[in-house]
Amino acid sequence: MILVDVVYAQPLGQDCCRVTLTEGATVGEAIKRSGVLDRHPGIDLDATRVGIWGRRCGLATIVRDGDRVEIYRALQADPKEVRRQRAVRAQRKAP
Repeated sequence: MILVDVVYAQPLGQDCCRVTLTEGATVGEAIKRSGVLDRHPGIDLDATRVGIWGRRCGLATIVRDGDRVEIYRALQADPKEVRRQRAVRAQRKAP
């Protein structure tokens, strides 16, 4: 048996759950076993990116003891566009 943490970050905190799995279990199995999909019905695993310790992977990836499975939310704004807008505002303020 192995222990895996499943984490779903939200704007006001994170949902973190430790699950016990058998050797050879996948990321998808860990997520389903954690119950996070029941607590957050808006998560669509077909469209949501997941990873282990900050590295993207697929739902069929085998987890190892001590892994941290992460469910990523979609970005609210494109980081490049935000930086561009910040630069434009800074230019306007410059003397």
